Amino acid sequence: MKNITVVGVGYVGLVSAACFADLGNCVTALDINEERIANLRKGVLPIYEPGLGEIVERTMRARRLFFTTSYDEALKDAEFVFIAVGTPEGVDGEADLQYVRMAAESIAKAMTHPLVIVNKSTVPVGTGDWVADIVRESQPTSVPFSVVSCPEFLREGSAITDFFNPDRTVLGSTDMEAAERVAQLHLPLRATIMVTDLRTAEMIKYASNAFLATRISFINEMSNICEALGADVKEVARGMGYDKRIGHHFLEAGVGYGGSCFPKDVKALAHMAQVHGRHPQLLQAVMDINAFQRHHVLTKVDTLLDGLEGRTVALLGLAFKQNTDDMRDAPSITIAEQLHAQGAVVRGYDPVAMDVAKRIMPFIEMCEDPYVLARGADALIVMTPWNEFKHLDMKAVKEAMTTPVMIDARNLYEPAEMRSVGFTYRGIGRGYNG
Repeated sequence: MKNITVVGVGYVGLVSAACFADLGNCVTALDINEERIANLRKGVLPIYEPGLGEIVERTMRARRLFFTTSYDEALKDAEFVFIAVGTPEGVDGEADLQYVRMAAESIAKAMTHPLVIVNKSTVPVGTGDWVADIVRESQPTSVPFSVVSCPEFLREGSAITDFFNPDRTVLGSTDMEAAERVAQLHLPLRATIMVTDLRTAEMIKYASNAFLATRISFINEMSNICEALGADVKEVARGMGYDKRIGHHFLEAGVGYGGSCFPKDVKALAHMAQVHGRHPQLLQAVMDINAFQRHHVLTKVDTLLDGLEGRTVALLGLAFKQNTDDMRDAPSITIAEQLHAQGAVVRGYDPVAMDVAKRIMPFIEMCEDPYVLARGADALIVMTPWNEFKHLDMKAVKEAMTTPVMIDARNLYEPAEMRSVGFTYRGIGRGYNG
């Protein structure tokens, strides 16, 4: 059993803390937000993630997971300190590292014995060296430490599965002994462990997210060509995916990517390239296509309704993806704001994200279920592919609407079935079929 401290109880920090505790370690999770820590001590989580609540409850009961706002308390017996604070998008697209700096300074001032400091947050290439400099400069007295980069690859909605069944663990450091110690923490996961230098590890994270975002934008570009030529992008993606060199993952055309990772990471990588005199044309195209997809959905509904002024438009799903309440850069925000600006009445329903969405978009009328959402609506836009939406009584939804127009921005339904119910249906890249 190792003593681990995790700084930051947001998405990455809380999942990491709970899962390391579930592996049998003693974990203290620290955050400067007193209300959030007080709620966690009572078992109230700040995020929705399937299975996380049960692990937090179980490990707290076993006295392997603790929460605090005190660095002195958190570092008292710690061997490893994971920095898992937020790195939001800055003014020019660069990552904002103010919380990483605060964490590094606070660790330096509170540490009394040697530590391995692990960067878990997604940070620009070179941050590991920067953190080491901050710790050295901020220590009241010199205490030995090492910095290791261990980027996270957790998908929201399946983070627990991803933690316990990783494709790989990437570690970067100039201190191979420290990297080996962090590797030992991950051995129970029985996955490939790759050890490299700090900057390469940091770059692996950005390159991975940028590539996945590129796949999404690629298939969305294909979807627009499919619409023009009468082909079905779902079948195109399926046919492509059988090629082992390509595979099926991240080839689902729709309204584009959102969330806390892809948008800011692609921008941050492009910013890093530009700062160093490179020209990230591909990354810029990925971002441009993603922005276009949201506009494309708006164009579809505007065309079918012959204008949006005074129309009631219902958004089925609000979170950027299923199985999460995360609204960060959710496509629904862009679309709802544009609908509202053009005079439409906007309604919304989501199984878990409505409380979060209401704070961001107070002009939306939140509905208690999909059938209330559809009542009197002129158009329904499918924004989030929740499984429960696949089993709705679509005849009842259609009959509740004033005009049965459906924009299926996630290609959740079969066009022929929706037309047989009576919808005027448009999918994304469905060609002859929709």
